[in-house]
Amino acid sequence: MKEEKAFLPMSGYLGLLMVLIFIAVPVLGLVFMKMLWLIPVLIVGLFFIGGFLVVNPNESSVLVLFGKYTGTVKKNGFFWVNPFFVKKKISLRARNLDSEPIKVNDKIGNPVMIGVVLVWRVENTFKAAFDVDDYEHFVNIQSEAAIRNLAGNYPYDNLEDEDARITLRGGSREVNKMLEDEISDRLHMAGVKVIEARINYLAYASEIAGAMLRRQQATAIVAARTKIVEGAVSMVEMALEELSKKEVIVLDEEHKATMVSNLMVVLCSDKDAMPVVNTGTLHK
Repeated sequence: MKEEKAFLPMSGYLGLLMVLIFIAVPVLGLVFMKMLWLIPVLIVGLFFIGGFLVVNPNESSVLVLFGKYTGTVKKNGFFWVNPFFVKKKISLRARNLDSEPIKVNDKIGNPVMIGVVLVWRVENTFKAAFDVDDYEHFVNIQSEAAIRNLAGNYPYDNLEDEDARITLRGGSREVNKMLEDEISDRLHMAGVKVIEARINYLAYASEIAGAMLRRQQATAIVAARTKIVEGAVSMVEMALEELSKKEVIVLDEEHKATMVSNLMVVLCSDKDAMPVVNTGTLHK
């Protein structure tokens, strides 16, 4: 396969002088001396106008002569080349692709919405011009394919797959690195270099978003309650030990059970406890 090669064109100002000579001399000869044989020279001069080429900064021009790749002009400036060259401009600037979120299935099969931001630029103009039909459209399609492939390898989170080391939601750095490598491999054949690729939108699809939100809330509540119970048990155990150690009050097993029950209700309740003042004895 051919690779990109540089082409050194002639200065555009020298070409402009040449074109002016080929045009001005025949015009003067026709007007003042009626030299009709200068008409072909005038036609050649007009034809030479098509050889002017302007290359702006961070742009390139791929040159093709009768179907044969001649080279690429990356140096910016004003040039003149063979008028028979077919010139194809290709931008070398960095570009952004902010894709619309697409619906894909994660590793477990849950439908999720993923959108990515891709920063890319053309690195090899030969591949971009001749190895793919439309390199910009190729970037869009292959980026979407990479997203679908990546999502199918990892779960959204570890609620259903507790053994998952990397998830789409939790492993942002690793996932973005894998996404960048995946897209780079796919776009290499088009001469495109991936500067950055990262997920900028991630959510469950609308049809399961409500159910998954309730599930996440329930999981969070269970985890919080577990911590509350662990803390309450420790506090009750400490209270009984301190009361016994300092001999503040001696409780039998029945009263200990009652005290433990009351303390657990107060500490584990999600509402403020309403104290009841006992003005009698503990047995009433």
